[in-house]
This record gives sequence, structure tokens and C-alpha cells, in this order.
Amino acid sequence: MRGTALTAAAMAGALVLAGCAKDSGAGNNNNNAGSGDQSASCVTAQKPPAAAAASSSSAQAEKVDGSKLKVALAFDVGGRGDASFNDSAAAGTDKAKSELGVATVSESTAATSEDEAAKSQRLDQLAAQGFSPVIAVGFAYAKAVAAIAPKFPNTQFAIVDDDSVKAPNVTSLVFAEEQGSFLAGVAAAYKSKKCHVGFVGGVNTPLIQKFEAGFLQGVKAASSKAVIEDEYLTPAGDFSGFQDPAKGNVKAAAQIAKGADVVYHAAGASGKGVFEAAKSNNALAIGVDSDQYNQKTVEASKDVIITSMLKRVDVAVFDYLRALAKGDLTSLPKRFDLKVDGVGYATSGGKIDDIKDVLDGYKAQIISGAITVSDKPQK
Repeated sequence: MRGTALTAAAMAGALVLAGCAKDSGAGNNNNNAGSGDQSASCVTAQKPPAAAAASSSSAQAEKVDGSKLKVALAFDVGGRGDASFNDSAAAGTDKAKSELGVATVSESTAATSEDEAAKSQRLDQLAAQGFSPVIAVGFAYAKAVAAIAPKFPNTQFAIVDDDSVKAPNVTSLVFAEEQGSFLAGVAAAYKSKKCHVGFVGGVNTPLIQKFEAGFLQGVKAASSKAVIEDEYLTPAGDFSGFQDPAKGNVKAAAQIAKGADVVYHAAGASGKGVFEAAKSNNALAIGVDSDQYNQKTVEASKDVIITSMLKRVDVAVFDYLRALAKGDLTSLPKRFDLKVDGVGYATSGGKIDDIKDVLDGYKAQIISGAITVSDKPQK
């Protein structure tokens, strides 16, 4: 599943206008704080301390042979080409082909609103055909993995975005989406001219609420006066919200009509519609999961995409396959967070180059524990 014009000089002058927002960003629970007026800057918080220079690592320089792996990817709705979550998982296996020598990869995609039986049947067939590992891309596969994995104790399974399945042959690949989304919220506040931003979630589930929670907290950490539009496309259980660009367009356009000039989506393929709405209405957008500025399927709207919250499903999938090929799954992190570059932000297009030091400063505070990002929305 699953913003833009602020010069450094103008920002520097504006930062003295108001006191510092709470470091945690959780202080003001009123999403409509402020008037949304066209002030010189939306930012009311002091700039965070500069981040220390990162040290390079060559921990994964060792050559690993993955040629014996027979990998099956069971995509969530949208599949390869969704310009988001599934594409990121596909990128991980593509990298495994080129760097680990993985030769066999099977891909299959869930249909919109398919039932649990169909998901279980897909995993059952893949395991029966001798694929190992079988990687289920998305929390919607949780029940299916729990049902099928015990039937194939010698087959390795992995599931993205779920850690509820406890079995010796199942590996959970989970992320700190709220941490990356916090940085997206900071970027939105810094790039908004109207001090009015929006969030469009695909499906109202605990997972997407993590994106929402981090974004809200990040906006509030940078600005005590920002107005925030905050809506979902579909309720829990209706997964069409991840594959309905038309609905994404309508929802984003409505938020923009209310005054939002930077909109962040966590809506899978529906995000294409969010980008189209931003482009048609002179607003800016923040992508999700992959670096959407470089995604071919949303290329027509790339000029309005200022950044994307990177949820590195590609990193998790590749690292999982590498660890499996080495025979050491204990080397995987329990959660792919900012510290291990499991989440982050994209800089393609150069539209946030002027605030990269700010984002890196907040990133360092999150990694150090000075800021704790909630995974539940504080409204």
C-alpha cells in the first residue's frame, strides 16, 4: 500500500517570528490551528541542530550467491507498475537478480476485493510449485500466510507490513512509516505558501494511520499555525482505496479547493490521481513508498512532486533475499527505520535541496531519540 517556494533568505527572516514548537511535534492536537493566511513563512519552529556527517559503511560488500533461490512475489492489488508499494518490492527482486544472481522469480497479483480463499490459494500454489521464498507483499496476506506456511515447513515465507504471523519459516518485514512521514510533514510545512496542507490516505487501516500520524506530527513540529486537511478514500476493509486514481483526484482536488497547497498521499496507485489534481490546481504533492518523481507511470505530473517518503520495501526485500542466501536471517533488523535507511525521503528534482539540512536535522533527532514519533494520529 500503501509541496515549494521558500528561499533560504525568506525562511531565515521568518523563523524569528515565533517560538519553538515542541520537539516531539505532538503538542497541538488541533489540525486547524492557524488561519491559513499567506504569510511570509509557515514555519514557527527553530531550525533543528545540524546532523553529524554520516559515516560510510561497506558491511554488505561480501559477495553472496543467490542463484539457488526460487523467488515468488505475491503482490497486493496494483501489482508491478503501481508506481508505489508493489513497484518497490519488485525493485528489490530486480536488484537481487543483478547482484545476487537470482535467476527464478515468479510474480502474481491480487485482484481488487478478492477474498481470503483466493490469497491462500495463490500462496499454496506458489509453495507447491517449489518456490522458496514466497514473499507476500502487504498486510492483506496475513491470514493467508498464517494458514499456508505451516503446510510447507521447508518453504521460507516473508510478509511485508505485518508481524502478527509467528512461525519459524515466516519472516516479517516491517517499517517505521511514521518516522519517514514525519519528515514529509516537515517538508510540507516548509514548502507551503498558504500554511495549509493535506493528507490523503488510501484505506483507513492501522498501517496507513502510521503515515498519517507521522505526517501530522511533522507538520506540527515545524509549524504551530498550519491548517491540515486529513482524509481517507475508503474505510477499513475496502481496499479499492489503493487502486482508484479517480477518487484520489477528487479527494485531493477538494482539499486544494479548501486551501491546501501541498498534499501528501499514502494511497498506492490512487496517488496518481492526487498528483494529477495537484498539477491541475497549481498545488504541490509529496509521493510515497518509491521515489515517485522518477516513476514512469506518473511522469506527466512529476513537476509537482517535491519529494517522496521513501518506504524502502526494495531494501527490505533485497536484504531478506541476501540474508536467506547467506543462511543468516538473524542479520535482518527487527524494523526498517530511519537508522537503517528503511525509510527516508527523496531529493530527485532538487525541489527540497534548500531544506535538506532541516530534514536531516530532524532525522538525526529521531534516530537519537530526542524526538519520538507516534504511530497513532494525534488530532
